[in-house]
Amino acid sequence: MSSSLRPGPSRWRRAASIVLAAGWSRPETATPPSRPPPSEGFRLLLLQRSPHQGFMPGAHVFSGGVLDAADRSADWLGLFAPHHGPPRFGLGPAPFSRTAFPSLPDTDDHKADNTGTLPEDVAFRICAVREAFEEAGVLLLRPRTSPPGPAPGPGLALEPPPGLASWRDRVRRDPRHFLRLCAHLDCTPDIWALHNWSAWLTPFLRGTTRRFDTAFFLCCLREPPPVYPDLAEVVGYQWSSPSEATESFLSKEIWLPPPQFYEVRRLANFASLSDLHKFCLGRALEGLERWLPIILLTADGMVHLLPGDELYLEDSDFLENLMSTEKKTEEIMKEGKQFHRIVTYHRHLYDIHVTVQPKYKHVYPKNSVVRKSHL
Repeated sequence: MSSSLRPGPSRWRRAASIVLAAGWSRPETATPPSRPPPSEGFRLLLLQRSPHQGFMPGAHVFSGGVLDAADRSADWLGLFAPHHGPPRFGLGPAPFSRTAFPSLPDTDDHKADNTGTLPEDVAFRICAVREAFEEAGVLLLRPRTSPPGPAPGPGLALEPPPGLASWRDRVRRDPRHFLRLCAHLDCTPDIWALHNWSAWLTPFLRGTTRRFDTAFFLCCLREPPPVYPDLAEVVGYQWSSPSEATESFLSKEIWLPPPQFYEVRRLANFASLSDLHKFCLGRALEGLERWLPIILLTADGMVHLLPGDELYLEDSDFLENLMSTEKKTEEIMKEGKQFHRIVTYHRHLYDIHVTVQPKYKHVYPKNSVVRKSHL
């Protein structure tokens, strides 16, 4: 196998994403007769990115965006007071620190003097909540007088305020207006409803200029809130169970990037929203495990290698490198035994192969091999 070096380091941008899972009992969303009813008792919010976006145009993704200086501003301290404050803001004991590969070079976010700003685990949650409002009009807020800590069960999103469009325009122009909106509503971002789930680094690919270090949080809601796409970054949405989202992807109704596909398949492990919520509470101290997929180009496809796979190399060279082989994907698969990988055949055809054990009380997807009819 060989590597292909791209000169010059990528610019990494820190970001946060929120996986919204909602209980579902709407009779009007009956499954089409051609498909079996979904086995999961919850739905995920998937937002369709505008085809004019420079990054993942047209993809269905979870809500999220880049961390802004306003998300970690010390001005939030006054809004959280007097009931919540440093060092943990009622989030509970600090999760275990995970030594993660790779160690990234400093980004623009780290160059500023962050004295007096919010802790990262609070700032990233505020970012995720803000982006859900900007992109989908969903407000994940909690009254300032609420007791600290996570709720014992799934929560509810706040009803959209009068003048939603006006507030959203202001926040989009200047994220500092999100704090002003929260103060106007006498609420704080519901950081306690967001559970650590995963973290993904954009892998190196030729021509890639935008790369992100993204924390994924999971939020369980008792029922799906109204969604109002901003019609700029987001042009559509759908609530889908993991099995429905998978089938829509395979039938080319939607396109899921590999990390989203992996997370959708991981969430298929849970039969109910209650099970999912209890699982999140049970691993609250485990923190986030950050993954950098390494791309292996084969003679007829592409393999996203993930930590634990026998071909995965914890080598910083692969921050800016590809692996390649003249062998076909089928040959590579026959030669191996220890798998943690996403095999991509084309834009709407992925396989997930997992034979390794999950770490940190998490779950991995079950092997997901597509039917021959999709080949």
